[in-house]
Amino acid sequence: MKFSDLGNDLYTGRRSIPVVAKRKSFYLVSLLLMAIGVAGLGINKLNLGLEFSGGSEFRVTTTSLPSDYEFKARDALGTADDSQGVRVSKLGINTVRVQTERLDDAESARVATELAQTFKVIPDNVSSTFIGPSWGDSVTKQALRALVIFLVLVAAVLAIYFRNWKMALAALIALAHDLVITVGIYSFTGFEVSPATMIGFLTVLGYSIYDTVVVFDKVRENTNEAFGNGRLSFAQAANLAVNQTIVRSINTTVIGILPILAVMVVGFIFLGPGTLLDLALVLFVGILIGAYSSIFLATPLLVSLRNKDASVLELDKRAARAQAKRAKEAVAVSAGPSSAGPVTDGATTASDDEFVLTSSAPMAEGEESSTVTGRQVHKYAQSGPRNQPKRPPKSRRS
Repeated sequence: MKFSDLGNDLYTGRRSIPVVAKRKSFYLVSLLLMAIGVAGLGINKLNLGLEFSGGSEFRVTTTSLPSDYEFKARDALGTADDSQGVRVSKLGINTVRVQTERLDDAESARVATELAQTFKVIPDNVSSTFIGPSWGDSVTKQALRALVIFLVLVAAVLAIYFRNWKMALAALIALAHDLVITVGIYSFTGFEVSPATMIGFLTVLGYSIYDTVVVFDKVRENTNEAFGNGRLSFAQAANLAVNQTIVRSINTTVIGILPILAVMVVGFIFLGPGTLLDLALVLFVGILIGAYSSIFLATPLLVSLRNKDASVLELDKRAARAQAKRAKEAVAVSAGPSSAGPVTDGATTASDDEFVLTSSAPMAEGEESSTVTGRQVHKYAQSGPRNQPKRPPKSRRS
C-alpha cells in the first residue's frame, strides 16, 4: 500500500492506529526514557562549555593540522589526559581549540608559547581567551530565566486559545518530557552544552509545541462535533484526530530533519565542534523526541485528564448507545433485505478508547451513507467538485 493511501485511510477512518487505546504503553515508554535521562544527569552530569563553567581557551591556527594534534596539545600543556580539566578539539580544518581551567596571565603566556612551538606556528597564530566564572553564572541564570518565561507564555497562550486549561497542562507535560529526555541524552553522550545548545533547546520546544497545537486543533474540532452528534466518544474522536494528523507530523519531521542531518555530517567530518554543530545536535535530538510526544503523548494525556469530566462521561454513554444501535442495524441488513431497517453506516461497536470503521453494508434505494465523523452523504452524491453546471437536454445542445 502507498503511503498516501495509508494517510487517506487514516484520515477518513477506514484504518485506525489505537494511539489513545494504547496510551498506557506510551506512558510507560516515556517514563522509562525520562528515568534514564534523570539517571544520566545524576551519573555523568552535563558537559558544560567554557561559557558556563569559566576558564581559559587557546586556539591554534595552522596551515596543516597533524593527525595527532590532541596528543601534541596535551604534551605542550603537560597533561596526558583530561583529568586536569583540559579539553582539546578541532575547529574547522586547521584550527585546534584547547580549553583549560582558569590560568593567570603568566601561565597563559607560557601555554601560548608552548603551543606555538609545538605546532610550529608564529605566536600571532595562537589566541587566548579568559572567561570568568561570574560571567558563566550570569549566562546560566539568563538561560534558565528565558526557559521559565517561555513555559509561562506557552501555558497562557494555550489556555486562552483552546479555552481549556487541561489542554495547556497536557502540552506542558509533553514539553517537560521533551526537555528531560533531550538533556539526558546530552549527559549520557557527553556532548558539550554551549549557549548555542540553549538556543537549540528553546527552538526545539517551540517546534514541539507547534506540532502539538496542530494536533490539539484537530482534537478540538473532532470532539466538538462529537459533543454535537454523539456518534463518537471523546477518546474515539481524539484518537481520530491523531490519526488524521500523524502523516502530516511525520512528513514535517522528516523535512525538518534532513537539512539538520546534512549540517551534522558536515560538522562532524569537516568543521568539528563549534556553534553550528552544537545547534544541529540539539535540534536533531529534540525534533525527534518532540515528534514522538506530539503524536503519542500529548493527546493521550489530554484524554486521561478529561476522562472523568461530567460532559465527557455523558458523551461516552451517548456514543455507546448510538454505536450499539448502528451495529444491530448493520447485522439486520447483512441478514437479508426483508429484515433490514434503516441503515446509517457500517460502523461496528467499539470501546471508549478505539474506533475502527469497517466496510459499509449494501444500501437500498434512497439510503444514505456516512463518514466516520457523521456527515451524511447520499449514495448518488456527486463525488467531484460541487456547483458544476448541468449539461443541457439533448434537444437544446448545439
